[in-house]
Amino acid sequence: MRDVGQQVEQLWTTLGGVASALDRLTLNARTGYLPSVYDVEGLAIATVSAATLAVAELDAARSGKAEIDAVEVDSLEACAAFRSEALLRPVGWELPNPWDSVAGDYLAKDRWIRLHTNYPYHREATLRVLGVPADRVLVAEAVAQWQASELERRVVQEGGCAATMYSEGEWELLPDGATTLAEPACAFRQLGERAEDLRDERMLAGVRVLDLTRVIAGPECTRVLAAHGADVLRLDPPGFEEVPALLPDMTVGKRCAFVDFATPLGKADFERLLKEAHVLVVGYRSGALDRFGFTLDHIHRLNPSLIVARLNAYGWVGALEHRRGFDSLVQMSCGIAAEGSRVKGVEMPFPLPAQALDHGAGFVLAAAICRALTHQILNGETLHPSTSLIGISNFLKSLPRQDRIADASPIQPELIEADSEWGRLKRAGCPGSIGGIRGRWLVSAGRLGRHEPRFATL
Repeated sequence: MRDVGQQVEQLWTTLGGVASALDRLTLNARTGYLPSVYDVEGLAIATVSAATLAVAELDAARSGKAEIDAVEVDSLEACAAFRSEALLRPVGWELPNPWDSVAGDYLAKDRWIRLHTNYPYHREATLRVLGVPADRVLVAEAVAQWQASELERRVVQEGGCAATMYSEGEWELLPDGATTLAEPACAFRQLGERAEDLRDERMLAGVRVLDLTRVIAGPECTRVLAAHGADVLRLDPPGFEEVPALLPDMTVGKRCAFVDFATPLGKADFERLLKEAHVLVVGYRSGALDRFGFTLDHIHRLNPSLIVARLNAYGWVGALEHRRGFDSLVQMSCGIAAEGSRVKGVEMPFPLPAQALDHGAGFVLAAAICRALTHQILNGETLHPSTSLIGISNFLKSLPRQDRIADASPIQPELIEADSEWGRLKRAGCPGSIGGIRGRWLVSAGRLGRHEPRFATL
């Protein structure tokens, strides 16, 4: 494995970061926590470092300092952040199973396929196509009658989520796969005007962030922003049920409200919040807001200086732009699970040792948002960042690889004990420090819709 500093530099350059900022970074790099054929540890250290550097850079721009404060990142903390949902420890209560009973890998006629059924409507779509009830044995028997690619096509067409396991070479030869090969870890486009003056504050204090994200990648991004002082408000439709096991981990630091975009009152609330926000983070499928009339042009007219940060699964070019997807599905599609299987010498898919595409995308998007805020302050221009799980996978694939998968060293970080709506829990902290100060969350984790749709700082 090459010096992890090179991974950090590579990603920081992609984000347009100033090279001199890297001189302020100290890495405490230990290895063995996330063993894989891919350099997952390098991805964790690079993305966490980029996010922490970007917060430090923003802090310097807001406070008028000529030089950013010293930044320190420890690889154990970075790797723990990539395993945060697995490291969460309830105190006196239990977490539900993070996976639906049907979700998982199945062998079709010709190859493996993964069915993602954690949301009820995705599960129902899959079972309609298979024509069986929610029983793993019956599902396996039904899947075995299908060609994997045809079953994937039908499930997706029905509104569900599935992915066939391809090797990297096979993925690159598929028309849809080939369109994703140039997806970057992050990209920016310029549109907008100067925002209100955000100087004279520290870190992200007073920065209002609207959070329209789900599961891990987007919530990781906004959780990082919240840890450094942002006023984050997550919006969901009334009655929406997130994966229950993730809520105690991914709602920390945020206020959560229900807003129905399909009603006049909900639209009015959302328009008001868009005008008040500095950042909008969207993890919905491309075009999902358009059907409610909230196109990017309309949002821009409401708030010309609003930074709109976007995240999706399969990138922003080609037919897969609108495809539903999750970390485990992208790993199947793009060859990651197959390469792990080949090197490990097993038949079944062998994924990464963490939801690394999710967490990596979250830290990258947090870094990009901070860089966009800094750019607004220093240059008066509004940049809109975007990332994707497939773009993060491309970055991961560009890093040096191992020819074997070693045994894992136990990840045993110092956990933070805190309150939540479900009871006391212990969790991994926000990784990295700036000037010796670590990010911390001031809002306890809790259920969705528990707050009014208003920013705390207004």
